[in-house]
Amino acid sequence: MFPKNAWYVACTPDEIEGKPLGRQICGEKMVFYRGPGGKVAALEDFCPHRGAPLSLGFVRDEQLVCGYHGLEMGCDGKTISMPLQRVRGFPCIKSFPVIERYGFIWVWPGEKEKADPAKLHHLAWAESPDWAYGGGLYHIKCDYRLMVDNLMDLTHETYVHSTSIGQKEIDEAPVITKTEGDEVVTSRFMENIIAPPFWKQALRFNGLPEDEPVDRWQICHFLPPSHVLIEVGVAVAGKGGYNADPQYKASSIVVDFITPETETSHWYFWGMARNFKPQDPELTAAIREGQGKIFGEDREMLEKQQENILKYPDRKLLMLNIDAGGVQSRRVIDRYLAEEREARSLVG
Repeated sequence: MFPKNAWYVACTPDEIEGKPLGRQICGEKMVFYRGPGGKVAALEDFCPHRGAPLSLGFVRDEQLVCGYHGLEMGCDGKTISMPLQRVRGFPCIKSFPVIERYGFIWVWPGEKEKADPAKLHHLAWAESPDWAYGGGLYHIKCDYRLMVDNLMDLTHETYVHSTSIGQKEIDEAPVITKTEGDEVVTSRFMENIIAPPFWKQALRFNGLPEDEPVDRWQICHFLPPSHVLIEVGVAVAGKGGYNADPQYKASSIVVDFITPETETSHWYFWGMARNFKPQDPELTAAIREGQGKIFGEDREMLEKQQENILKYPDRKLLMLNIDAGGVQSRRVIDRYLAEEREARSLVG
């Protein structure tokens, strides 16, 4: 139910600072750590000696050491040594291709020979000093595709986030959905409205009046395997909306990297990249705090939704025109899955 021949965010660099990290991704239990030269490595989280999780071990002299009996592993999955034992003939364990880029560590859970770094989406904002980023991580107990649905239809903001980013004008504005290759885009534009609390704060931070009418936009981009980037913002009404000069608007990109763990759980790397006052760390912290609370509301709703779906597996979920973004995104995912099945059948 999740494509494996793709790049997923595995963790952030601080999570492997001085110690290994165990994390399950796409059903694969992995251990991440910094090996020789500080390069990130990812192995199967399984010691070939007695099956202990290697993530319960430690890194010594840039090598991963099992915390059970001291077996030392190489980044290629081959055993290196163990006190007073001969272990070089042990079978290899899996190793996984990894990339450290854009402030994240990415992993390819599928076939190693197909892991092309060029297939990782380019994130221009992550390389520019004109942008700042702040975010966090939630573990969410639901099918990762439910989160994709949630992010590709922002109608729920009116109800789930009524005290922060929600407002009635959202579900009153028409939604435009289009597919461009593997990318699905849903757009919603609102004109001459009063900004909700979160965006009033953003306007204030950017030196703009918070109680005057604004034009607001939401443009959601789904990119396989399960990434959603959302262009959001407000501009002083009548100044051009989405295309307004930067001096009249507060805009950003909501960053959503959704990494499946199991069929009913995922890792949700959330954040916001902004191009106003990028050198202000206090502003970054304030936005992160506010955004974290918003995404916490999503987590509660999605986990309860998953519980209902599991309880009533025969009930069909109904689709409306507002669901088009999620429906089209799932079609892209299904196409990736079908291609992987077909490739396996040809090999088998």
